Amino acid sequence: MQRVLATRPSGPTDGAAGATGAPGAEASVADDGVMRTEFAFELPRGYVGPDGTVHRRGVMRLATARDELLPLYDARVQENPAFTTVVLLGRVITSLGTLGTIDGSVIENMFASDVAFLQDFYRRINAEGHTRIAVTCPECSHRFTADLAGGRLGES
Repeated sequence: MQRVLATRPSGPTDGAAGATGAPGAEASVADDGVMRTEFAFELPRGYVGPDGTVHRRGVMRLATARDELLPLYDARVQENPAFTTVVLLGRVITSLGTLGTIDGSVIENMFASDVAFLQDFYRRINAEGHTRIAVTCPECSHRFTADLAGGRLGES
């Protein structure tokens, strides 16, 4: 029987779990057969909290079917389907910097580039099972793989 473990990455942080290790690690199942359910990320710009603190490092967990269904009953989503992203990200982001709570109001007040990053990150961990992207250097055309999470995923 496979164990399901909600792990948090370790390493230097700004109040949230940080990313450590080598890029390119698989996201879903580790060599020891333990399923990874949480993934560290670092926002490109960062969320500016009410006190002016910039929060960049956070953790997103894998979504459940319930996470994807519940926003459909939210009045804000019924009025404007584009609000689905805000509600969904507010459910699956488990930490961001030193914030105590992450909800739709936090997501609403993020820079658009950070929300776009989180949407792509969500898609990668939930649909593709990893956070790696193919990159080509615009100067020398060298191709390589980069890890959107900035490090090894799901390490505890």
